[in-house]
Order: sequence, then structure tokens, then C-alpha cells
Amino acid sequence: MRVRPAVAVVLAGVLAGTGAGAVWTALGNQQSDALISPAGTAAGAQPRVDDRASRDDERDVLAEPTSEAAAGDGSGVSPTAVSGSGSDSAAGSGSVLSLNPLDIEALPDIAAARPQAGDTSTSGAGDAAGLAADDPAQVAELGASEAVAPVLPEGVDEVDFAAGILSADVPESGTGGLDVVPGSSPAPGAGEVSTVRIQVEQGLDVDGTKVADLVLTTLNDPRSWGGDGSRTFARTDAADATFTVTLASPSTVDRLCAPLDTGGLWSCGVTDHAVLNYLRWVEGSPNYGEDMAAYRQYLINHEVGHVLGHRHEQCGATGSLAPVMVQQSGATIRCVPNGWPRP
Repeated sequence: MRVRPAVAVVLAGVLAGTGAGAVWTALGNQQSDALISPAGTAAGAQPRVDDRASRDDERDVLAEPTSEAAAGDGSGVSPTAVSGSGSDSAAGSGSVLSLNPLDIEALPDIAAARPQAGDTSTSGAGDAAGLAADDPAQVAELGASEAVAPVLPEGVDEVDFAAGILSADVPESGTGGLDVVPGSSPAPGAGEVSTVRIQVEQGLDVDGTKVADLVLTTLNDPRSWGGDGSRTFARTDAADATFTVTLASPSTVDRLCAPLDTGGLWSCGVTDHAVLNYLRWVEGSPNYGEDMAAYRQYLINHEVGHVLGHRHEQCGATGSLAPVMVQQSGATIRCVPNGWPRP
């Protein structure tokens, strides 16, 4: 069977940019006897080949590609060239009965393969760059996330920073003056409202707002003194606060806690005033190890407990949970450290 002219037509269409799909579609539409057995031909029968008709069809194909190929799905092969009605196949499979041995799907569609303007899909790096360039919102979001990331001071980790610590250095004394942290917040719970004023000694490298936030968050935790619903805590900067919580240097703590002997090491809770030693705030306690967040919660709850009228307690059985009013800042205790009145 003479099929070489059809191969030439396909190759010519490829080189001209028409695409193999367009050529085969047109040939299929013309029902070329040289390519497809006509309906009703018996199995094994040899169809008649009309060379002149084939040459005319080939000229038509080169002159006018079919609209099906132009409107195809971009695969380079028209549906007409790969499927039939069922009568086109002696076996009734619905596929093309006989094609040139040359594999059509292996022929490149030059027009489809030609890169289009602005197409960066051939490069992985181009994809990433294109996404960043074409999505200003994403770029802005990434920039914003980088902008708000805190730069931690040397020797200060994220937990310390959240507690208001801006330097790992602990001065023996500050100026002795006390700054009230401005601002207020309502009590979040039910029960009797206690207003709390926060002070920080001048000369300490501390973010007072972060200190105030940590104090109020701790006191209003369900495990703290208001966990039974009897009390809740509001922040204020007014002089008539129910009590004051002060963060101060060791020497100032000794002065504010007198006549109690804090020895530059400890904190205290006296009438209407919880005084937190900045040395302990920064360095913690051997009982809590590296868990500075838990120790600071203990320090707040323990000293405010004194302000609320609670006295020191003792450990129970070895390995039992310590009551919050057990002294836990100094020597190692035999019970398990605990910073909450209602753990």
C-alpha cells in the first residue's frame, strides 16, 4: 500500500508549524483511502488506492488546516485522527483501523512546543521568581512577617524578652526611683475586683508594659488566686490601686521590704505591696532549672499571696506537689516545685 505521500504531508505540516494533529485531522476529514479503510470493507480485503485523489487531498491539507485542529485541546492530535464511530473498524473498537507505521504521537507539534512570551515554566527558579513578582500581597506579607520579628538582645531569649528583660545584666542598684507603668485593663472574670498597679525601678533595662502584661496574665489564670471565681484582677495606673507590684534592683528591694531581711537575694510581699527582686526575675531558682517562665509565675503568685494574707507553708510528703506558699526560690526542696494556688 502506497503511504509515503501521507508521511511527506505530515512532515511538511510539522516543519511548516501546522502540527501533526492538523494534518491528520484534515486527512481524516477527507476520508483518504490511502490511510483509513472505508466502512464496510471486509476484514483482510485490500482497499483501492486512488493516487490522484490522495495528491489533491494533500494539496488541500497544506492550503487549509482544519478548524478542529486550530480549536483542539493543545495535544497536537485531533480527536478525529484517534477515534471513530465504530463502523470505521472491522473489529468495531471505535479506533482508527489503519495508520501509517510512523507513530503520530511521537511527532513533535512545533507550534505547541514553541515557548510563548512570558512563559517561565521551563525553569524552577523562574517559577519561584515569577510567583514573587506576580503576587505583591504575598511579598508584602513576607516583608511584614520579617519586620515584626523581634531582635533579641545578647544573652536574652524569647521567654526572657516576653518578661520584659532587655539585658542579661543585673545591676546591684538602680536609681531608687519607681516608674508607674501607664495603662489599664478591665478585670476579665467575676467576683471581687482587685486593681493592680505595676511599677519598675528606674535604671533597669526593662520593658514595663511586658512586665505588666505577664503579672496580670498570671493573676487572671484559672490556676491562680481568682480561679475559684471569688476574685479577679484589673490593671490600673492610679494611686488608689488595691495593691502594687514592683520590680526592683536588689538594694531597692531590701529597702522596700524592711524590716524583713531579704539580703539582696529574695523578694517579699507586705501590706498592699508585692516586691519582686530583679536578680531572681533574671536568674531564677535551682528548683525550676531552666524553666524561667514557670519560676516567674511562681514568684508573682507567691508574693501576691502574701499581700492577700497567706503565710508560708511547708512541703508535704517527698515527691508531692508543693503548695505555692512554700519558699521555692532558695535551696532545693523535697517536694515538686509548683507556682499555682490551684494547679
